[in-house]
Formats: sequence, structure tokens, C-alpha cells
Amino acid sequence: MEIVRYFTDHTFLAGGVPALNQSQMGVAAIMVGRHGALMSFLLFCGLLSGCGSAPEKAEKPKYVPPKPGQADKDAPTEFSVTKSGLKYKILRKSDGRKATDADMVKINFREWLDDETIVRTTYGTGGTPAQFEMKYNNHGSGWAEGLQLIGEGGMIELEIPPELAYGKQGFVGIPANSTIHALIEVLSVTDAPPPPALMAPTAKAAESEPAKVDADAPTEFTTTPSGLKYRIRRKSDGQKPTASNGVKVHYRGWLDNGKEFDSSYGRGEPAKFQLNEVIKGWTEGLQLVGVGGMIELEIPADLAYGSQNKPGIPPNSTLHFVVELLDMR
Repeated sequence: MEIVRYFTDHTFLAGGVPALNQSQMGVAAIMVGRHGALMSFLLFCGLLSGCGSAPEKAEKPKYVPPKPGQADKDAPTEFSVTKSGLKYKILRKSDGRKATDADMVKINFREWLDDETIVRTTYGTGGTPAQFEMKYNNHGSGWAEGLQLIGEGGMIELEIPPELAYGKQGFVGIPANSTIHALIEVLSVTDAPPPPALMAPTAKAAESEPAKVDADAPTEFTTTPSGLKYRIRRKSDGQKPTASNGVKVHYRGWLDNGKEFDSSYGRGEPAKFQLNEVIKGWTEGLQLVGVGGMIELEIPADLAYGSQNKPGIPPNSTLHFVVELLDMR
């Protein structure tokens, strides 16, 4: 038992595994000669597996990405078709609150193309659901219609024709005239926050008027293949965002008749949002200017709110914006 007492008295035990220092390793070598059979037994039992090295740390549990919840056993296998041409099947019924254009929704979803290429998803990306106001949904009218067919806690599959999705202009990773497939779980439906109150310009707001434009800024607009018109009012060598970035901006929006419908300058506070969660004209346009720059956009209705009636914005309106890109993340 001499060798057992030695290792019990002289080794550091961590989780039941001995770890020997250099001096102890020398003694161990001597004892191998004197107690070969016992040493073989100890090694066989794993009691000396930690010799000469730190004890192994327990593995951290691996991240398991979220997956869609279960469908009802009696969920339909065939799609129903609405008057607009939207195809849907309710995979999990719910008596929960149904969303309207005035609500905020929180969802998990997956979007894919006819060839099964996934283009956007909240599954497997850290488990962060998407949350947005229904009136600012930028997925197209097919999403807006489909989300109102199920209650909180429900799940629906949609097959959305191009004219109810991203149309002839497409979107990031989505070719023009694509049929979109979507699986959506509605996690919650809540009242949307009230719009910011209209206010008279304050001292803070007065300091937040658009900064000066370049002396050589173009007077004519450039038109992109999608139909978006823009002109760079202030150039910048700053980094340009991509559709997946968050941005911090000051902006003012107005209609063809010059009527202003929204302004962060008037509120005296910049706006922050994800670039892929706004209207398509903004998503495309802000990728054309660097941090510190300023751009003016003329956005046709099909890149804005289309036939939808928004507060202060009639259906089929062309929207005008001047936007200063303050920061990105």
C-alpha cells in the first residue's frame, strides 16, 4: 500500500484525477520498478490519467438552435388560396389574439425559394425572434395578409406569389419574380407603440437640422435598376452598411406635394433600426452612402408601401427622403 499512500498524500486531486508535478513523476518512475503490477492496475483503472497535465475541464453544453414547434396532428396537407392569390395552410391552430395593421408582432420564421434555398430565418441564428410593427412589415403584402390569419401561438405556412412578395425588384438573396415560401410562428401580438407626437421645433431640434451639402453635390438624380432615384448630397469615405447592419440616422420624409409626414429632426433625436427591417427603398438606398454622408432618395411606391394606406401616407405614394447616416453597427 506504500504507493497508494504516496499518491494519496502527494498528488493534487481535481475531480478525482491525480495530477503529478515533475518531482512526483520521478518518484513514480522509481516505484514502477518496485510495484510494476500495482502500477499497471492503477493505470488500467485510469487513476493516473492526469499525470503530467492539468485535469480536463468538463465540456460546455453545445448550443442547440431553435427549431419550429410541432404542428397539429390534423394539420392540413393542402393549401387554401385567398382572393389575392396567397396560398396558406395553418399548421398549428390557436385561439390567441390575431394581429391587425395596428399591432406589434414577435415571430420566428423561415423563408425559402422554390429550390429550397433558405433566404432568411430566425431559426439557428441565436434564437432571437423578429419583432416589428405590422404597418412597417417589409416582407410584402402576402406576409401582412398571412399573419392576420392565425392567432398568437399559432403556426402557418405560406406560399406567396411574386406580386405579393418582392416582385420584379427582388431583394437581398431573392431573385426578381420569385415565389416565396414561409413558415411563421406567432409568439406574441401586442399593441404597437403610439407614434411620436408632433412637436414644435425645440432648441434641441433646431440644432438637429440637416448639415450642409457638398458644394459640388449633383442636382440630378441617378436611377438604379430597381427604379430607386438618389443623389448623394454629402460624400463620405466612411464605411457603407449592408442590408444586415443596424444604422443610426437623421432623416426627413415628404410626399410629392411637399407635405412632411415624418422627421427625426423634428423629434430632436436620431432613429436606430436594422436596415433589412425597413422599406425596400431605404434598404437599397442607405447602402449607397458611407457613415458621415447624406443622401436624398425618391422612392417609388413599389419600393415603399405600395397600395397600403399608412398614417400620413396615401396608397401608391412616391416618398422623398433626405437621410444622414450617423453611425452603423
